[in-house]
Amino acid sequence: MREFRFVDDRFADLQILRYQLKGFEQLSLRQKTLVFYLSKAALFGRDITFDQYGRYNLRIRKTLETVYTDLCVDHDTDEFKALEVYLKRLWFSNGIYHHYGSEKFVPDFTADYLRQVLHQVEARRLPLSEGQTVDGLCDELFPVIFDPTVLTKRVNKADGEDLLLTSACHFYDGVTQAEAENYYNAKKDANDQNPPSYGLNSTLVKRDGQLTEDVWSTNGRYGNAIRHIVYWLRKAAEVAENDQQQQVILTLIEYYETGDLRLFDEYSIKWLQCLEGRVDFINGFIEVYGDPLGLKGSWEALVEYIDEEATHRTRTIARNAQWFEDHSPVDPRFRKPVVKGVSANVICAAMLGGEEYPSTAIGINLPNADWIRAQYGSKSITISNITDAYNKAAHGNGFKEEFVVDADTLAMIEKYGDVCDNLHTDLHECLGHGSGQLLPGVDPDALKAYGNTIEEARADLFGLYYIADQKLVELGLVPDGEAYKSHYYSYMMNGLMTQLIRITPGNQIEEAHMRNRALIAHWCAAQSSVVSLVKQDGKTYLKISDYEELRKLFAKLLAEVQRIKSEGDFEAARELVERYAVKVDAELHAEVLERYKRLNLAPYKGFLNPQMIPVTDAEGHIADIQLNYAESYVHQMLRYSSEYSTLI
Repeated sequence: MREFRFVDDRFADLQILRYQLKGFEQLSLRQKTLVFYLSKAALFGRDITFDQYGRYNLRIRKTLETVYTDLCVDHDTDEFKALEVYLKRLWFSNGIYHHYGSEKFVPDFTADYLRQVLHQVEARRLPLSEGQTVDGLCDELFPVIFDPTVLTKRVNKADGEDLLLTSACHFYDGVTQAEAENYYNAKKDANDQNPPSYGLNSTLVKRDGQLTEDVWSTNGRYGNAIRHIVYWLRKAAEVAENDQQQQVILTLIEYYETGDLRLFDEYSIKWLQCLEGRVDFINGFIEVYGDPLGLKGSWEALVEYIDEEATHRTRTIARNAQWFEDHSPVDPRFRKPVVKGVSANVICAAMLGGEEYPSTAIGINLPNADWIRAQYGSKSITISNITDAYNKAAHGNGFKEEFVVDADTLAMIEKYGDVCDNLHTDLHECLGHGSGQLLPGVDPDALKAYGNTIEEARADLFGLYYIADQKLVELGLVPDGEAYKSHYYSYMMNGLMTQLIRITPGNQIEEAHMRNRALIAHWCAAQSSVVSLVKQDGKTYLKISDYEELRKLFAKLLAEVQRIKSEGDFEAARELVERYAVKVDAELHAEVLERYKRLNLAPYKGFLNPQMIPVTDAEGHIADIQLNYAESYVHQMLRYSSEYSTLI
């Protein structure tokens, strides 16, 4: 058997990896078929994500793909090669904006070149509007591609600016920030204890001076894509592992058909309570990081099955959820008296889709609605085969040797790093997001644009505080009381220094997870000298002189962040984020970039999906699902654009 290759391609600041479906062959035929049908549903939402990330993304993708596949000459020119890299980046980011920094890509080919080659392909293959010429298409799209002042950022979170008018994401049309906030505030009923997530599944549009919502449903916006998703969900319901799982899928279908957000809440509750069976999935408009106001859900999908061997770790954490909540360093008013419905599994990803493809999370905790978490609990996953692929790709790349302060600290990280990194992800997802409670009457959206950063900081701090607790040694989750120090060092080094490799010089920190890490690291460094940046041989390193004292700082900050969340203290959230999470030290940034450049590494990584091929018997029934890992990045992206294109 040929050895599995984790690495596929490398371009710009990106590296493409593969993930392996370990144990897939052990699934029953019914389970494999369920995974296959859910995977088809996961792939048919791809165009939705592209459109949500920018109104011109689909037409730009189609235009460049036509040039890439149909141009018969001049493939060896520098400009064609530059166009190829641009197209690869576009595929990776589901549009023309960086998937992490959200700034618009700068093409290394010229507008004159693109206009020239567009005239060399068949016009009928281009995404021309009715009556539009090739030159008309160029006039429409070229400012978006080439002009740095047009639709500059996908998500802008700069304090003091109109976050909607300055963001290119396609969740609003002709609407100002104040108009959107007033519109959704007017919908809220203070007496509704179980409010829906207003605005989660719609585009807010101004028509004839009036605001209206275009709901995303089978008969609404994105209807053709959603109808394809529903078709495969129906087939999945027919081979569900049990009646409860079938009802989960059918309720999701009903929600897609109606767009009713209360049905989405009903589906979410059924989904988190469905714990029998080995196969599970995420499919829908869920995470709100792509909306500067934190209201609109980007479409995403994940198909998964339980990694039974590794799940022992997360289930141990879940069984002890009440102990962790009771011993949290936050004010007792903000703790949950009774922790309900916490479930956690380590899973293998079987298919990534939408916002989860090609770049995916390594841990997820859902649902997001605070009232559902309080009344019913949450479901957490840690994705073992994605983490394994990351670790295999990073082995021996020289990164730790370059940035860790000394040999002893490096040896500690080598000894404990993987165990503690996985454990912190588990604590973050399983307990951190599910911990705490809002005070009665507090609006879940009170923190507005700062809500995502505060929530991620809250979950990270919960994990950081408890990873050093003796309870984890007693539970057998860490080998000894020294292991946590490896993660404290790696986390603080990342928050203070090494995550800066992901920032373009001159920019501030925008992405919520990066802001969260910067907030925690810089706040702790500002409070005590136990955390400091020191110079050795002309290079900057992190030094931690007292790990126990650092844990006390994490506890203090966790208490404050939970208070901000529980009380809905917008001004305190704004002050904390703007002071500690946004600004970049230009001199340190330049040094980190130069040191990283010498390592010749890609700061961002994403994944190819396996290709699932159904094998049928003489009657045409599925007899097996075969996996193909040989598909290249370019081939997969072009195939997806051909097979799963529903909106263009």
